[in-house]
Amino acid sequence: MPEIRNYTLNFGPQHPAAHGVLRLVLEMDGEVIERADPHIGLLHRATEKLAESKPYNQSIGYMDRLDYVSMMCNEHGYVLAMEKLMNINVPERAQYIRVMFDEITRILNHLLWIGTHALDVGAMTMFLYAFREREDLMDAYEAVSGARLHATYYRPGGVARDLPDSMPQYEKSKWSSQRKVDKLNQNRQGSLLDFLEDFTKRFPAYVDEYETLLTDNRIWKQRTVDIGIVSPERAKALGFTGPMLRGSGVAWDLRKKQPYEVYDKLDFDIPVGTNGDCYDRYLVRVQEMRESNRIIKQCIDWLRKNDGIILTDNHKIAPPKREEMKSDMESLIHHFKLFTEGFCLPEGEAYAAVEHPKGEFGCYLISDGANKPYRLKVRVPGFAHLSAMDEMARGHMLADVVAIIGTQDIVFGEIDR
Repeated sequence: MPEIRNYTLNFGPQHPAAHGVLRLVLEMDGEVIERADPHIGLLHRATEKLAESKPYNQSIGYMDRLDYVSMMCNEHGYVLAMEKLMNINVPERAQYIRVMFDEITRILNHLLWIGTHALDVGAMTMFLYAFREREDLMDAYEAVSGARLHATYYRPGGVARDLPDSMPQYEKSKWSSQRKVDKLNQNRQGSLLDFLEDFTKRFPAYVDEYETLLTDNRIWKQRTVDIGIVSPERAKALGFTGPMLRGSGVAWDLRKKQPYEVYDKLDFDIPVGTNGDCYDRYLVRVQEMRESNRIIKQCIDWLRKNDGIILTDNHKIAPPKREEMKSDMESLIHHFKLFTEGFCLPEGEAYAAVEHPKGEFGCYLISDGANKPYRLKVRVPGFAHLSAMDEMARGHMLADVVAIIGTQDIVFGEIDR
């Protein structure tokens, strides 16, 4: 009999299913995984260190680049930590705008997740469907910030600018006929809120399409049911948050348990799984998209009826309006001071967390009274999830590693920050 021995296999770091620069060193017994060792450090962003050398307001854009699929939610955690230290109140309209964009971001994140996860497992069409809907929400990002991805839209004390009254329009070109352009511009005739309202009416039918393709699909279930099971006790012990924890049957959601902004005024449910496998986590995220759609609808209704300021009028923190700056010396000084040296936070420390699409995203901020953080520590959900890779993959086949990476919904910018 020839001698049988385990062999070691490199999965990544440029594997198409590794979602970023993940190198997995797998110890294999034939096709079965004996041990999985995730190696990180190939994409070190040094975000926390860089933040120590910049005024507070210049690091908001860095947060977008951590988890570059959930941009505004990252900003939210950082901005909340600053607001906690300064003890400032955010205008209610700004709070509703933030919540609305948090939920838009949650849908954006879950769309990318469902597209890539299904593509990794072998379902091609899903990717094309998901990106079709992402396009509309990216346009909403672009309308408020000018950028499709890294918005830098949240500010301490509110948001950078109010919602626009008109949407960008498509123009006729050699690739798009007038008839096609008119069809594309049909739902762009009103304000951003009109555009989003049209999207919220269409979106549930799109989610039905995704479920038609996947939920009862025999191959999808064979690849995800009973794969990567995590019990509720282990999920809590491993530091899981978000859909990874709720998929194991633990109804923990910061929007309900530790409400921030205006979540306590909104009506939505927390989807929870029963089995704690890849399939349950899929169902939880799909249902979350429906719940986010409900929240966006409620925010649109409130924002239509209520006007108001969107940024605090404390000019030590937020810049004065441009017209004031050009006509009033006091405002010009405020503007100049804010954009050259920024603002100083009182000495102390604060931790603020948001229910990010992937789990609990928290910022722990230590201030020594200067205009830049003494220390910033970012608590990202993906790091804890990836740490459980060995436990989730052990005893499974090589092909199941792909399904487990997909179900964790990891983005490397935040893990290797």
